Amino acid sequence: MIRPLAAALLGFGLLAACDSEPPAPRAVISSQNADDSRIAKKLFGHVPTGSSQRPESIGFYSKGCQAGAVQLPETGPTWQAMRLSRNRNWAQPETIDFLQDLSREAAKLPGWNGIYVGDLSQPRGGPMLTGHASHQTGIDADIWLRRTDRLDLSRAEREAISSTNMQARGGAYANDSWTPQHMALVKAAASDPRTARIFIFPGAKVAMCDAETGNRDWLRKVRPWYGHNTHFHVRLNCLPGDASCEPQEPPPPGDGCDQAREWQANILNPPAPDPDAPPPKPKREITMADLPGQCASVLASE
Repeated sequence: MIRPLAAALLGFGLLAACDSEPPAPRAVISSQNADDSRIAKKLFGHVPTGSSQRPESIGFYSKGCQAGAVQLPETGPTWQAMRLSRNRNWAQPETIDFLQDLSREAAKLPGWNGIYVGDLSQPRGGPMLTGHASHQTGIDADIWLRRTDRLDLSRAEREAISSTNMQARGGAYANDSWTPQHMALVKAAASDPRTARIFIFPGAKVAMCDAETGNRDWLRKVRPWYGHNTHFHVRLNCLPGDASCEPQEPPPPGDGCDQAREWQANILNPPAPDPDAPPPKPKREITMADLPGQCASVLASE
């Protein structure tokens, strides 16, 4: 019997039969208004549970999916998952292990009881209905910068409260809410060999560059990026055995502090716009044809 989601995929021409091999990806659809049946976020964004497949990250962090995801428990001894209504606390098992390990390190910090975990991925990864362009393959995680002083937050409280804004001067500097404990937490995450990159606002990276007096190797993984003033984003390396996972290029050599200071300088003194710069191309929806062929099977799996 063909399962309902598999039947839908059959109708979309994305799966020949529920147990057959998925077809090779089609050529990218160029239409700005692709048929809704092929828009990937409309398919992945409504699946409530993970697939019953071997855990695997598939594709690139911004064009992929995940098989065999597991759900981070809503509350643990040293963590709480936030914004539960989004159903984005799903990831690869190794990502869950990483978060639990990091939460135990956070619980050792003065005044902290663990971590508040923001968005991971959807149950089967893929593009999200709103928000992130990444977080599609189960190896990305957002960690709130709010000090974790309570681990008994109700579901309603986890929807209502917000994380702490750490930036000043548009992100060029960290404000007075930034503490040595925040740096220690980011350092612990970056020092884990499973971590490929960490994204945080430029002022925090500069503050950590100025404060570090010992081994600076971990700073290479910490990269300045827009919009990361209330949380930091951890991206893990592709996991061993995941042949279909496409890794991001490694960060440039060095501690990255010069690049962070360039970001800081550009925030404080923005360069004049280039009058000859072409207008940005409008973004189009990601379709199933843009994703690896295995993602159709991930959607169709029980």
